[in-house]
Amino acid sequence: MGLFDFASNIGKKLFGNDAEAGEKITEYIEANNPGIDNLTAAFNDGTVNLIGTTDSMEAAQKAVLMAGNVEGVNEVIVNIDVTEVEGDVQAALEADNVEYYIIKSGDSLSKIAKNFYGDAMAYPRIFDANREVILDADLIYPGQKIRIPLD
Repeated sequence: MGLFDFASNIGKKLFGNDAEAGEKITEYIEANNPGIDNLTAAFNDGTVNLIGTTDSMEAAQKAVLMAGNVEGVNEVIVNIDVTEVEGDVQAALEADNVEYYIIKSGDSLSKIAKNFYGDAMAYPRIFDANREVILDADLIYPGQKIRIPLD
């Protein structure tokens, strides 16, 4: 499962029907704005198309994760203009010095930090990189997709 694919049956419930989905996802991302200007999220049959501009690859990654970790979303298409990227933004989003991880049953941020960094006490690094999708370090759920910074 790549950055742009998600489990549609998990995540934050934001909308009751497809007609309001795009607006609700746009409002959700803007309320926790990772740095996307002129953001629009269009929703169609489980797919979110994100449109906007940013000068930060990290902001684009966070917007993708925020949209994808919404119940009912199974794919995110990125049409965000990232000024620091020339060429294929979707490829750059996955190639940036970040790994994407899907939380499994029994995981904790410290367990994930131990796995990626060799130090369970490095979990704040993961928490800080995902504040838009993890509001409490003790409240993560199976199927949630997060960023693991590797630099």
